[in-house]
Amino acid sequence: MNGGWGRIGLSGPGRARKAHKEEGLLTISAIKADVGSIGGHTRPSLAMMAEAERALTQARQSGLLLDFRVTYTGDDLCLLMTHRQGAGHPDVHNLAWDVFKRCTEVAREEGLYAAGQDLLKDAPSGNVRGAGPGAAEIEIPAGAPERRAEAFLVFTADKCGPGAFNFPLWAVFTSPLFNAGLMLPTMKKGFKFRVIDMEYPHGDRVIELVSPEEHLDLAILLRDENRFGIQAIHSRLHPNQQVVAVSTDRLHTIAGEYKGKDDPVAIVRTQGIFPAPEEVVSPYVVAPFVGGGARGSHTMPLMPVAINSPVTGPYCLPLVACVAYSLNGQGKLSEGVDVFGDRVWDHIRLKAQRKGEELRQQGFVGAAMLPMTELEYSAFRKSLAELEDRFQVR
Repeated sequence: MNGGWGRIGLSGPGRARKAHKEEGLLTISAIKADVGSIGGHTRPSLAMMAEAERALTQARQSGLLLDFRVTYTGDDLCLLMTHRQGAGHPDVHNLAWDVFKRCTEVAREEGLYAAGQDLLKDAPSGNVRGAGPGAAEIEIPAGAPERRAEAFLVFTADKCGPGAFNFPLWAVFTSPLFNAGLMLPTMKKGFKFRVIDMEYPHGDRVIELVSPEEHLDLAILLRDENRFGIQAIHSRLHPNQQVVAVSTDRLHTIAGEYKGKDDPVAIVRTQGIFPAPEEVVSPYVVAPFVGGGARGSHTMPLMPVAINSPVTGPYCLPLVACVAYSLNGQGKLSEGVDVFGDRVWDHIRLKAQRKGEELRQQGFVGAAMLPMTELEYSAFRKSLAELEDRFQVR
């Protein structure tokens, strides 16, 4: 259970780490996985959380990390880390993998459900992408005059796929109905979206579209949340400034079979040349319908919840939490503000529950359940195959 990050020196990837330190580059990494939970898909145990805290504390003491936070949403652990290694660095990703492995062992010792569920391989090949956990990362250029202070939000979702962020992000970054700040000079030029085909198994098949000119083309793709997802958004006024990163791996695309929903994480930088936090969260008042819910197989509304919320409600609504942070030049995180934990969101939670109840009364019929390819109820395909043999052409 020793972390592999402690064994990596300054040769190879270490040279990149040293260069990044000299440049003063800061990186925010949010890596998330389901590696075990209590009594079913509810939440990780306190012992798992403590193990993650211990491992990341060691990494901070070693100098690999500058700071970190450990949270959960539903049954998923999220490791929020700041460092100077750059996005996708093997040291940081191997650290996250080792933390999830250590927490998996704790889950097994405690007899928890689905221990190690999202760890689909024996080890990552230098990067957890493609190995099961979801990762969202943003590199912050040093000394940029357009960013005097660094503020950002971390969205962690459970019981849904990466496409759950499609509507909120499209609305915030293309529509003044949700974000009047788009009419300001700092944002009027628009944003560049990188959209990924999440069903393509041979690499990142991506397309780049710009708003406002191509916002309808963007909508054409994003309406299919099970296939296409926003992977990144950049400012067009300041092209070196990335504003959004989303984890977009699909577990069933990686594994070749259904392994549960993908439970994504997103980082959204805010203020100044980017939308304000109140603008970023405004689309969540819709409680939009997304694919997910119980066994990942239903169409259900996305419910905003407080951070560190377990899954306990009927129908297992898809959940999303949001925490706001500030980051100083030394990579130290402020305390977090639990955005959706505020009581102003109580009526949206009630709205989501009511929407979910209405659709669940339709049971398994039509739009209430996802297409066959998205169902976790994989035995349905076996039942359907048995019925296919009984069809006759007359």
